[in-house]
Amino acid sequence: MRLANSFSSSKLILAAALFVTLFCNLTFFSRAFATYPLTGANLLFLASLTLFLFIAIVLVLSLLCHYKIVKPVLIAFLLTSASAAYFMDQYGTIIDNSVVASMMKTDPREVRDLFSFKILLYVALLGLLPSYLIYKADLHYPGHLKETLSRLKLVFAALAALLVIFVGQWAHYATFFRDHKEISSYANPIFSFYSVSHQLYKSVMSRPMKFTRVAMDAVQRPHKKRRLVIMVVGETVRADHFSLNGYKRETNPQLKQHQVVNFPNFWSCGTLTIDSVPCMFSKLTRASFSRRKAKHQENALDILQRVGVNVLWRDNNSSSKGVADRVPQQDFLHGPTNPVCDDVECRDVGMLAKLTDYLSKHDRGDFIIVLHQMGNHGPAYHKRYPKQFEHFKPACKTNELSYCRAQEIANAYDNALLYTDYFLGRTIDFLKNQQEQFDVAMIYVSDHGESLGENGVYLHGLPYLIAPAAQRHVPVVMWFGKDFAGVDRQALEQRRKQKLSHDNIFSTLLGLFDVSTKDYDARMDILAATSHQGS
Repeated sequence: MRLANSFSSSKLILAAALFVTLFCNLTFFSRAFATYPLTGANLLFLASLTLFLFIAIVLVLSLLCHYKIVKPVLIAFLLTSASAAYFMDQYGTIIDNSVVASMMKTDPREVRDLFSFKILLYVALLGLLPSYLIYKADLHYPGHLKETLSRLKLVFAALAALLVIFVGQWAHYATFFRDHKEISSYANPIFSFYSVSHQLYKSVMSRPMKFTRVAMDAVQRPHKKRRLVIMVVGETVRADHFSLNGYKRETNPQLKQHQVVNFPNFWSCGTLTIDSVPCMFSKLTRASFSRRKAKHQENALDILQRVGVNVLWRDNNSSSKGVADRVPQQDFLHGPTNPVCDDVECRDVGMLAKLTDYLSKHDRGDFIIVLHQMGNHGPAYHKRYPKQFEHFKPACKTNELSYCRAQEIANAYDNALLYTDYFLGRTIDFLKNQQEQFDVAMIYVSDHGESLGENGVYLHGLPYLIAPAAQRHVPVVMWFGKDFAGVDRQALEQRRKQKLSHDNIFSTLLGLFDVSTKDYDARMDILAATSHQGS
């Protein structure tokens, strides 16, 4: 990008747009070329697609850039494009509304896990270097009126060019946007810019929503023995890496020793924690769910607390994503609250600390204790387990997954699963020690799955409709103490084989504690055919 002595703002916009098109869209073009091989009529379409993207970027910049803010806007644009290019190229990430919302709530620890030398190179070469040239450019300002007229010319020229290209390749573009929408989602930074704008618009312009109380008619039916249920909310675990589901490796040695009920056909509500965790506790189903709706209405924990159940949320992840806003919650990301911390991080098993003391302080009511795991949070899977759990070797020891072989990534991921299995085993052992006093049970539900490099995609967060099963198919297991009232294991064995989802959790939790309300749906209660008999 060699600059002349004096640049008009339009020329600077064109130069920046060309740079971003050619150097910040490797994933977009690689996926486009994979779908449309370089033969015959495809050549003309791919050339037009390149021009289409370039002109679209020009159009966006023309609308944003004016007079004295041209340079700041272009610099911000370049830095944003460079950062987005890194995540698209390295992990196959699509930066949509949900990803933007999740990024806005990302904590410093998650940022550290994503930080790498390679992202520095991307930002330096694709962001800082061209930004420096923009900053040093001798930009000519002709005055407000001439600048506005010049920008309008550029806008109309870009619109006309887009129209000509679209009409000239109408058949190809109709197929492209109908059958290959996921490719257009990698158009950098057009789709990212749309997602950020849309998220900001919703945040700023949305009308205040009234908070809705749910199941105000709820009452708890009496049962002979107090109940103690620990619900473990897992993080980033895919069902096909659970040995209980037929995975070739033994990743569930502890669970295998206990009489757990495994659900092999269970599906998540979303592909991000920010969606899946609120959704699983909400009355809303995946079809009706929105983060805004869930934030402004009560969930299963609110209802249980209101009828007299003692509710506690312990978190070794980023947060409850709003689920525990109205119930007692404790942070276990740091010591001394979490007594099981090493030089890497605080471990999930630390969330079991002093639970006996907590139980002894409440002499009335049932208990539900939610333990929100760090689990298999990526990309630094090697950090998610202590050294003694490194059973599968060699394990990928970096968050730059593209530097590791597929088997090394799977090894690190499976080692983290071994630690989750150990944690769940310890949780069941704790409950067994309480079953003289309580009817005890454990529920484990992962929030979403994870891609480990299949088809060039890593991590999670792809739009649900195009996300692979690895990101949507999640493991779920339940364990019940020997005297838990009303559980018909033979009937449950048939139920567990059905296709189930996070939509079933709300009514299952209410049913587990014998809560009666019009908002309870027996058809959605996994235990409906087996529970409430003899309580």
